[in-house]
Parts: sequence; structure tokens; C-alpha cells
Amino acid sequence: MPTNLESPPAETPLIGSPYDLRVSMGERVGEAGIKEALERGDPGFVHSFTTGSAVDGPGVRVVAWLAGCQFRCLYCHNPDTWKMINGMPVTVARAVEVIKQYRQSLVATKGGLTISGGEPLMQHRFVLNVFREAKKVGIHTALDSNGALGERLTDADLNLIDLVLLDIKAITPDLHEGLTGQPNKPVMEFARRLASKSRPIWVRFVMVPGWTDGLEEIGRVADFAAGLGNVERVDVLPFHQLGKFKWEKLGIDYALGKAEPPSKERVAEAVARFKAAGLNAV
Repeated sequence: MPTNLESPPAETPLIGSPYDLRVSMGERVGEAGIKEALERGDPGFVHSFTTGSAVDGPGVRVVAWLAGCQFRCLYCHNPDTWKMINGMPVTVARAVEVIKQYRQSLVATKGGLTISGGEPLMQHRFVLNVFREAKKVGIHTALDSNGALGERLTDADLNLIDLVLLDIKAITPDLHEGLTGQPNKPVMEFARRLASKSRPIWVRFVMVPGWTDGLEEIGRVADFAAGLGNVERVDVLPFHQLGKFKWEKLGIDYALGKAEPPSKERVAEAVARFKAAGLNAV
């Protein structure tokens, strides 16, 4: 493997937090190197790994946060993951080495590995390579995705994914496009495809003030999710400002800089609406 595509030195901190600001970590690879890596699925471009998560799938989990995303969500708390070049080049072997360190506790807690982003399917070959190795040692796999690139996955690929954490931003097309910069038709198609294959989904829905915190839109999301028949859980996630500093540091205009998180009462109303549709919502 060419030197510029190798994993970072062992002393490079892979374990961190998605709230760490990381930029230009893959700069030495260059655009041609990134293209080569994407075609091969090795290495991947990783923002960080976090350990001990209890909110990114069942049990206790290791989460790999990948760089690269085609959405430009107005409320994104990790805009440094938009660009692939901001991620650290990490080989599949190195990634699996990190994950295997926690295998015993992951299995004991019925947890596993979650690959998130950014949008992990921007690097779908790397994701599948890592999941394949994780499955060999009995580790549960979860993909946290906006779903818009789901067509990149074959039906055989889906068998490597035990659970999809599907981020549904909005159902109303204009609302979704205004919020993310992208249409939601591919997201809906991927959700329906997962349902047709009886692949389990946890829906993740963010209540964004002035955008998706209205009960009418929440009702649309709830009815769509209930109609799929394969949604095991809905996580209602209130908007927060933990990533605001990244927008400022990166010099990106942040339209929601003065937005307030929804009240506990408003979140409870949303959870109740999902439950009324027959869904397990928290």
C-alpha cells in the first residue's frame, strides 16, 4: 500500500469525541488518494472513534464517526465531517484492531459497533469491509445513516448490517430540502426497501426549532414510520447547540445560532405523538 494511504501513526489519537474539531487530517492523501481509497474501501477517512456509547444502538457501543457528507443540515453539530479530507486515513485492519479491543464488553452488554458520520455511505465500501470483519468475531453492527445513498448497498450488503439507525429529517419535501439541501425521495425509498426486506430500523428524528418541531410535521414522520412495519424504536432528539463553536471556527454562517432547544414539554408531546401511532418512542 502506498505510504500516503497508510493509517496514521499509532500515537495519533483515534479515540475521541465527535465534538472534537478536526480538520485537514487527510490532507497528505490528496484528492487522487481519496478517490483511490473510496474505490478500494481501504483506508477509510475517520473523524474519531468513541467508546462506551449507550445512545447509538442497543447495549454499549463503539462508534466510528466517518468524514464526508452530502447533506448540509442547518443544525449539523459536526460540520467538520462534511469534507472527506478532514478525516484521518485509517486502514480496515487498524479500525478492526480498535474495535476488537472492546469485543468482550460489547458482547457482554449485547452492544456492538455503530458506524456514523458525516454520512457513512459516502464511504460504503470501507463500511462494508469493517462490518464484514466485525461480524466474523460476533460483533453486532449498526449503520447510522441519512439513507439517501442506500442504493449503493446490495441486498447481500444489507445482511452485514444488523440494524439501521435511519435519520429521518422531515417528510414534507420542501421542508426536507430547505433543511438539508437535498431531496428526501431517496431516503423514503431506502426506508421502504428496508421494510420490504424486514431489516430492523430505529428512526432518529431531530426536533429543530422553527423547522420540524411542529406537531403536524411530527405526525407525518410518525405515520410514515408506523406504516413501514419494521421500526423497532424512535429516538426523538431535541436540537442542541453543542456544535455551534465548530461553525464559528470554520467560518460558516450558522442560521440557527440563536435558536433555543425545544422544551421538555414539547419533546414529551412529540414522543406521545409517535406512541399514539403505535411506535416505541423515547
